[in-house]
Order: sequence, then C-alpha cells, then structure tokens
Amino acid sequence: MKIVRALAFTAIFAASPSFAADPAIQWNGWNKDLFTRATAEKRFVILDLEAVWCHWCHVMEKTTYADPKVIELMGSKYLPVRVDQDANPDLSNRYGDWGWPATIVFNSDGTEIAKIRGYIEPERMQALLKAVIDDPSPGPSVGEAFEVKPTTTTFLPKDERAELVKNYDESYEDKIGGWGDSQKFIDADSMDYAMSRAEAGDAVATQRAKQTFDAALALIDPVWGGAFQYSEAGSWAHPHFEKIMSFQAQYLRQYSQAYAQWKDPKYLTAAGDVERYLAGFLMSPDGAFYVSQDADLDHNTDGHKYYALGNDDRRKLGLPRIDNNIYARENGWAISGLTGYYNVTNDPKILAMAERAAKWVKDNRALPNGGFRHGETDRGGPFLGDTLAMGQAYLDLYVATGNRDFLTDAGNAGDFIGVTFKDDAGGFFTSKTTEANVGVFAKPAKLVDDQTQVVRFMNMLNRYFGNDTYKDYAAYAMKYLTAAAVDMGRPLPGVLLADEELAVEPTHMTIVGHKDDPRAQALFATARAFPASYKRLEWLDPREGKLPNPDVEYPDMGEPAAFACSNRICSYPSFNAEELKTTVQQMAKLKPARTALD
Repeated sequence: MKIVRALAFTAIFAASPSFAADPAIQWNGWNKDLFTRATAEKRFVILDLEAVWCHWCHVMEKTTYADPKVIELMGSKYLPVRVDQDANPDLSNRYGDWGWPATIVFNSDGTEIAKIRGYIEPERMQALLKAVIDDPSPGPSVGEAFEVKPTTTTFLPKDERAELVKNYDESYEDKIGGWGDSQKFIDADSMDYAMSRAEAGDAVATQRAKQTFDAALALIDPVWGGAFQYSEAGSWAHPHFEKIMSFQAQYLRQYSQAYAQWKDPKYLTAAGDVERYLAGFLMSPDGAFYVSQDADLDHNTDGHKYYALGNDDRRKLGLPRIDNNIYARENGWAISGLTGYYNVTNDPKILAMAERAAKWVKDNRALPNGGFRHGETDRGGPFLGDTLAMGQAYLDLYVATGNRDFLTDAGNAGDFIGVTFKDDAGGFFTSKTTEANVGVFAKPAKLVDDQTQVVRFMNMLNRYFGNDTYKDYAAYAMKYLTAAAVDMGRPLPGVLLADEELAVEPTHMTIVGHKDDPRAQALFATARAFPASYKRLEWLDPREGKLPNPDVEYPDMGEPAAFACSNRICSYPSFNAEELKTTVQQMAKLKPARTALD
C-alpha cells in the first residue's frame, strides 16, 4: 500500500466533470446492487465523482481514462462507476470535501480503500490500480468514518471557541487576502463571520473583508459577468473558469451585503455583474435556474483561451456547455442571492425573478409536507440540502416582501427537515436514504456544514415563529457541532456563527402600517437595506392580524412607523428613513457584542 499512500499525500485538489466517456471503459451508474455484483465478480468498485462544469474532469477523461494501460487495469479487476455530483447530492455531500474530480476505490464489501482528490495523471492512476490489486488494505487517505456523539452542552465551551477563533484568524492570508493559501476564492462562512465582526466594529475584520472582496473582483468575468469558481497557485490572477451556481448565489449575496455595509459602488457593480450573468445564461425560459456553465468550450479550446476573448469572438466559437438540469437546492441558493441584491437595489425586476423561480420550484419539485426533491427524477433522496436551501430562500423572500405565505412555506420546510433527517444518535443526516447497504454506506452521511446550516435556519424559524420545536432542532444540531468541532482541527467559522446566533438576539425591525401605503413601503425598503447580516425583519399590517411570533406588542401610531428591537428592548417609533437608521444604530449598541463571546 506504499504507492497508495504516496498518491494520497501528493493528490492535487481540483474541481470539475466530463465529456462523453471513452467507450473502452464501460461506466456504470450508481445503484444499490453495485456491491452485490462486485462481490459476485470479485471486483473492486472505483467511483469517479465528476461535475459537468469541471475542467480537470475533462482533462482526466481525455488523458487518464483514455490511457490503454488504465483501460486494461480497470477492465481486469474493477467495476467502474461514474456519477455527476450535482445530480447526486448524497454522494457529493459524503465526499464533498474531496473536491472534483474525486476518485474513491471500494472493496466489494463497501469499505473504502483509497480516496484521491483532483486530477490523477495516467501513470499515477496505473500505480493506484496496481497497488490496490496487490494490497487492498485501506491507505492513510481513508480515515475512520467521521462520527461523533452529541454532548450535553448547547453552546461551545469558552476554550473551544477560543481555539476555533484562533484557527480562523490564522487561516487568513494577510498579503493578498482570502482564507487559505492555495486556491483563492471567497469562502462563504469565513466571509460571513468577518462581516459579522465588521458590523460589531472590528477594524481587523473590516480590513480583511474589504481586502478579500477587492481581490475577488478578479474572479468576475468582465464580459458576461458571473463568478469563476476559484484561482489557483496562491494567486487571484489564475482563475479556473467554471461558473457554478453556489458561487454565483454566494457572491451575489455577499457583494450586495458589502455594498449595504460600506456603500462602495464597486461592490454593487460586482453584484450586478453576477445578476446579469444569472439572468442571461443560467435562467431557463420558465424562470428557474440551471446548475452551471462549463470551464471549457471543448477539448481543444479551454477556458484560458476562450475567456480571454470578447463577446463577439466567444459567440462565434459557441457557448461552453450549460448543465440545464434544474435542482431545488441550486434554485434556493439563487433565490437567496437575488433577494440580497433586491434588498440593496429595490429593483422590482429582481424580486420578480426570485419569486418566479420560487414558484417554479414549488410547482415542479415540491414534496408533500413541505420538502423538496432534488431534480426531475432522483436516484436517492430526498436530500437535506434541497429543503434547507428552499427553506432559507422562503425566509429571505419573507424578509424581502413581508408576505406571510413565504414564512409559512419556510416553516413547512423546517418541519419536514426535523421529521425526515433528524438522527436519533445526534445531528441531521444529509439524505433520507443511504447510497448502499454495506460498508461506509450503512448509514447516510452527516456533514458539519449541514449541521451549521440547520442550526442557523432553525434558529431563525424560532425567532420568527416563537416555536420551541425549532429551537430544540437548532440546539440538537448545535450539540452535534460542539462535539464535532473538538476533533476537526481546521477553521470552522460556520460553527462560530451558529453558536453566536443561538446566543444573541438578532437585530429586530418591524414596520407597522398598511402594505399599500407608500410611507410604510419606504420604511420597509430602508429596513431591508440595513446592513445587519443577522436580523429579523417583519411587516405588521394590522389588517392581517398578529404576527406569527407576537413577542412584542406594537401600538397603532395613526401613521406608518418602524420599531427596532434588540435583546428584548424596543425603540421609540421612527417615521422616516433617517430616523430609522439612527434608531437601529442606537439599538445595536444595546445588543451584546459578538466579539464578547470570543
């Protein structure tokens, strides 16, 4: 197994899927009979997890999987399986930290033998395949299946929090910005945590957030807009050109938030560039959103050549392939990004895009009782990520509109998550069903990032509904996170955010007035644009009855008014935008500082 160990340590991280498979390799799809067949035929299972947008997946198919020796070895002792990770969230979530392409070799009993990140050149693949045949014992690239037991502590102990903050701070690259020093991109949780610190007046966090936002502008396509996935070689100047929905939605949301915080027009321009790409390239005729666009035009015209061209020259050559699958998860992400952009632009066309996508997903992907399936037809599932993303999207639409129907939909999503994915042993599963019945697949995976999102989502549902069930779900996931974070040994800013949001009341703004009154509409628009990343915003129209969580009683002032509350202390009413801005800033000082938790 020495060769396998060497391969594991020298594996290169990359992310990307493939063109048509070489006919010499008879690829199989994933199914639960794989390991039964592998046992009967005395073969190993080799899983190629790819993505449609993935540059290095294309390279690996063109070189490695076309190599005669690799083809021979694969045919002799392996059952080759190819899976589009975007279409199969259970597998992609289980191996998401592995990067794309991901190569996992299993024994016929479902145990993992080797896991390799990124592109594997033909010679290394030959060595891997030979080494497994010679000695199928697991190498060091395979650890024990990550499983932790929940603790009895709801929030992070002080020393554990201090260690996580230290890991987070030390992960920042001071010279050029960004967290981590190899591939450069905006890490979503790291930036969210930096922004939360910046809002609390942390000058270092402000400098880091701005430095990273400025540097990441290099990843936005100046011609068509849209964000490239990442830059390599420890630089922001060497992008990989795939454009995938997770980054479009994240950058749209976070650059909008940056503009709200600092009013720098270049951040609004960046958000607008991402939005015009979504509208122009990834939006279906029905208003839902596709998954991604490929990094390369074809084998002969890679992204470096193609994206150096202007609009006319690109279009003469044709468009890189767009993965036109429509998934609930990716649409939830897009809706959240669009609502963030709408909140700072007040452009009704943007809100209409978000609402149209939400309607399409509800009409075409909804399951009974509030959940969502992933695609048109799913091999597994349902998957936590789809309902979680759509639940958050509904919360964001509620904040953007004050329409209580969206809050109801968000609550239904939360109910579905609690009933469907909660594991009695702690935490929440990433899928309802497991991928197989043997080895590491005996149970569905549980991911730290999923628990983080469950905590934050359920916590906000509790704030909006005042429902202890959601509070209990949030605490349940946080207990699992608290145990998990002890042993992870890496920056976990999402865990810090989740911990803080459970412990601190959000900035709470309520507009009281009729929804058809322009004065109330103006107050609501001001509140939406207020740069608090952790806020609860509601619109109380007395004609609709009490809010779902009437934890504060608001008087009828005889005209539209806005109230700001923090830590169960509420302000005097504001009757115009400037008064509301001043009031919220004053109320923020009454809220326990987030940094005090550090």
